[in-house]
Amino acid sequence: MDNFAQSVANVNDVVNGVVWGVPALVLLIGTGILMTVLTKFFQFRRFGHMWKTTIGGLFSNKSIRKSHEAQSISQFQALCTALSATIGTGNIAGVAYAITMGGPGSVFWMWIAAIVGMMTNYSENVLGIFFRRRNEKGEWSGGAMYYLKDGVGKMKYGKVAGPVLAALFSLFAVIASFGIGNMGQVASITESINTIIPIEDKVVNIITAVIIIIFLALVIIGGLKRIATTNERIVPFMAVFFIIGSIVIIFMNITKVPAAFGAIFAGAFNVKSAAGGIGGAIIANAMTWGFKRGVFSNEAGLGSSVMVHSASNVKEPVVQGLWGIFEVFADTIIVCTCTALVILTSGVVDLETGASLSGATKLGLATEAFTKNFGTFGGIFIAVAVSLFAFTTILGWSYYGTKAWEYLFGTKSTLIYKILFIAMVLVSATMNVSLAIDLSDTFNGLMAIPNLIGVICLSTLVLKITKNYSARKITKKQPDLEPMYSAFPEIQKEQEARKD
Repeated sequence: MDNFAQSVANVNDVVNGVVWGVPALVLLIGTGILMTVLTKFFQFRRFGHMWKTTIGGLFSNKSIRKSHEAQSISQFQALCTALSATIGTGNIAGVAYAITMGGPGSVFWMWIAAIVGMMTNYSENVLGIFFRRRNEKGEWSGGAMYYLKDGVGKMKYGKVAGPVLAALFSLFAVIASFGIGNMGQVASITESINTIIPIEDKVVNIITAVIIIIFLALVIIGGLKRIATTNERIVPFMAVFFIIGSIVIIFMNITKVPAAFGAIFAGAFNVKSAAGGIGGAIIANAMTWGFKRGVFSNEAGLGSSVMVHSASNVKEPVVQGLWGIFEVFADTIIVCTCTALVILTSGVVDLETGASLSGATKLGLATEAFTKNFGTFGGIFIAVAVSLFAFTTILGWSYYGTKAWEYLFGTKSTLIYKILFIAMVLVSATMNVSLAIDLSDTFNGLMAIPNLIGVICLSTLVLKITKNYSARKITKKQPDLEPMYSAFPEIQKEQEARKD
């Protein structure tokens, strides 16, 4: 059995190296660049409109905060649920790992991944709303599987490829939800709690698992409405909690901030040795780790958050796309940068190489940085932050897995998935699940391949929908132009009939 497990691990390492390797990262970043160029740098040109339409309209537009439809959630709830899955341990442990493996310069390339990733996420959400439909319960169902089946599947050479890619995406999403969305998060929670509670690990882990199971069952059995309501209350609090704590530390070390930014830019372009061959290798390493952790953190291109964005009460595809831009901005530009600056200003790493001075890595390094500034409270702070981040990630991914399962096996069978998902928490807390987590990491990356094929194939449609919206709502040159709400005539009419 051990030999079999090792063989599986060896094969997975090879596949994972390809899935999360340079070619795949080029595809991920390249798609973002493609959509950025096609839309003429929409995320920069329309940043003000994005802010005004999303967060800026939070208190002036009631439909942003509350949905009057029983089968949908509000735009803000969709954002919070999407952020619940993206703002996770990757924003803390992942950033620390990127710095130690790729140097401080990796932070710069993380920013670049986010900037172009904004347009990938934007495009996914536009397509998600445009191709969504209602399931047997009258709820919205959308995501990469639907625009692959009904978008790519209707293209000249996509009749077979579209449905096949849709099924593969859904299968990969279900498997990934059990690992990255469950096992990995439970492991992070137990690891963080074990650092502050001096009791035998297994006892703490079992107690932790039972608590998680109780809260998880209360939320996810209630469906998307309950998941969205819970995340709407937790996510803003946890994000502000972590950001404020980080800003306090950054101000405590304010004199070291210029050196931190200097290390980020110097490492990104390897200023000291750019003329030599070794300089190129260091730059490539910083780019690879920055792109990898950036994409892993904000999930732009994976097609995951589209499933919850598609459940929004919005009728304009572009508006939900704007929420996608904000999602990536908040996750990477704000939260990941906070983590990076705390680590780089706390004196726990070599600013030139990013090497950990104590040998601690990942979550251990982040904990060390916070503890060095906050004392014992630093460990508690990280434990609370990680637990909140991880728990909300579990909630978000439970929905992604449910929708992918629904696509494969039907709406009536989703209760089976939810029971399996909840039971997996106990397994995660009591067994060594490192192989399962590694496998699901691979499937998490595999989700991107069919999704990005869909985005690229339908890129001209995204551009057409964007131009349509801009002409009506932004430049207002053609206010009477027929809107593009949906690919389906019956849903198009339904949305046109809405008064908002």
